[in-house]
Amino acid sequence: MVQQKQPKLTLVIDPRFSGGTSSAVAMEIHTLAPICDLSVVAISSKLFKGQNVHPLIQQACDETNTPLCWDPDVVSSELITLHNPSFLKFDERLTTRLVCDRLFVVCHENFLRPDGPEGFDVAHCLSLIAQQTLARQKFLAPISGWNRKCVDDWVSDNPCTWAIAPVDWTNICDFEYVSSITNPRDRRGRHSRPGAEKFPPLYDLMVSFPQHCETVRILGADSLMVGQHPAHWQLLPFGAEDVATFLRTIDFFIYYTHPFWQESFGRVIAEAMAAGKVVITNDATGATFGEGVITAAPHEIDAIVSGMVANPTLYQDQVKKGQQSLTKFSGTAFQDRFQSLVKETKPFKNLPTESEKLYAFL
Repeated sequence: MVQQKQPKLTLVIDPRFSGGTSSAVAMEIHTLAPICDLSVVAISSKLFKGQNVHPLIQQACDETNTPLCWDPDVVSSELITLHNPSFLKFDERLTTRLVCDRLFVVCHENFLRPDGPEGFDVAHCLSLIAQQTLARQKFLAPISGWNRKCVDDWVSDNPCTWAIAPVDWTNICDFEYVSSITNPRDRRGRHSRPGAEKFPPLYDLMVSFPQHCETVRILGADSLMVGQHPAHWQLLPFGAEDVATFLRTIDFFIYYTHPFWQESFGRVIAEAMAAGKVVITNDATGATFGEGVITAAPHEIDAIVSGMVANPTLYQDQVKKGQQSLTKFSGTAFQDRFQSLVKETKPFKNLPTESEKLYAFL
């Protein structure tokens, strides 16, 4: 029996993102290394300074023996996946040449804001990539339903040569599951990067975290620590606690963002559900996880929390729904989607040797 050849895949990224992008890529490295001939290319952009690879990406490369190199002149690979094109928004050019059969640009940052305008100069970033790419096919790969809608809407208003991948390039949520507690209390919290876009208006925060809560803890609250804030809020700067430690101190994860900004996936929500917490958020953010989260307006939170504190079975059932919703984002599920994507986008499906010949030529 002839063993099937593993595809050669190169992940291209500016590996200095501090949030979900780097965490997602680190898990991809662990998940894809067993099924691909994998390498990572780090690109220097003006968005960041220095060459400090995110620790999770460096750890993933070390543990899987995946080579990582900075700013090569040329990347030649059967498949190339470039993560988060917004890292190029301050650059005039991409200096690395990309040569491949298929290029997938993973759209971590939403192309459009909820109020309509672009989240960044999408055409500029994609043009820098296209100018430096020799590929049979170029795909935009959304990471969620909302993210896909943004890509679809942008492409419909900006005719281009990019195709949209038929399968979402979702985050991998292979977190360790923590069982639900027996008796939940009114302990509320949230965490995120400290950017203003990650927080709702102050009035919504005050409604979400009122004075009668037993506990209110907010991690990544750097901007809230400037000036006055309710005395019962315990505000922690970004990175003051690791996420697992923080989540152990709350029972309800309450997550809303600025109305002019929208999570493209919601990795912090997945972390909270895996940690055995009930998540309450808005409709658009919760859509990725279906019944795994409770969607509500801020003024409805009190009734939800008090109902679950009074009836712990409701809380425990919701935790189970949350963790069940994460199974579709497991590493195994991602491998299946990846292999499906590679198969569905393969040119000349009935003549596989032709694709191999082209790649050999490149």
